[in-house]
Amino acid sequence: MTVNTSSRWSPTDYATNAAFVPALGSAALEMLDPQPGELILDLGCGDGTLTRKIMASGAGVIGLDASPEMVEAARAKGVDAFVADAQALDLEGQANRFGQFDAAFSNAALHWMLDPDAVAEGVFRVLKPGGRFVGEMGGQGNIAVLRGGIRDELTARGYPIPAEDPQWYPSVEEFVRLYACAGFNEIQAHLVARPTPLPAGVAGWVKTFRSGWLDVAGVPDGARDEVSHAIQARLQPLLQQADGSWSADYVRLRFTMRKPD
Repeated sequence: MTVNTSSRWSPTDYATNAAFVPALGSAALEMLDPQPGELILDLGCGDGTLTRKIMASGAGVIGLDASPEMVEAARAKGVDAFVADAQALDLEGQANRFGQFDAAFSNAALHWMLDPDAVAEGVFRVLKPGGRFVGEMGGQGNIAVLRGGIRDELTARGYPIPAEDPQWYPSVEEFVRLYACAGFNEIQAHLVARPTPLPAGVAGWVKTFRSGWLDVAGVPDGARDEVSHAIQARLQPLLQQADGSWSADYVRLRFTMRKPD
């Protein structure tokens, strides 16, 4: 698989520090409106917490994720989950195994996939005619303050970091154009500024969401706690609230679209 090398996940850290991700996915889930008897693909299912909510509707759900650890956690929750790269969906194997899907769903995952054209084309092909694709991802401006603080701290410490962050946070125009080129219509997309509480502070967020980014930057395991807390101290004036809590500058891109009949 050609998986983003900065995307590395611990189910334990995720459950402890990132419960807000599936909890705040409810808006996208409402847009999906899963129906009993439908077959739905959850693209980037993570540990399966939100997938189970789709299952509760009576729909059949297949979860795909690039992280074997997260797929194992999803299976432990009863999710029919598989390790797969959404940038290279095994379309022939998928068709033989599952058939085509009535809908596809993705929450907080597409921005980790650095070949968005391949993702769009793959999702288009696995849907039935008239099938819908619904979800939410990081959009233009997402966590700009957080990302800037991480880069500044790593640069100050002399770590070699890439010129660009290894995530895709598109504008509405870029996103709509890409999915229209893949063949979708009825595309609706908009950005939502969503300041998001960080229950474990910035340091906990870095540990959970940027573990792979620290790998890319070559930060040794023994230095990561110190680096994470240094990033938190750097961002304290910007992200700590008056009551002592922490909040991140999330910007989400929510979308719906259909494959033509």
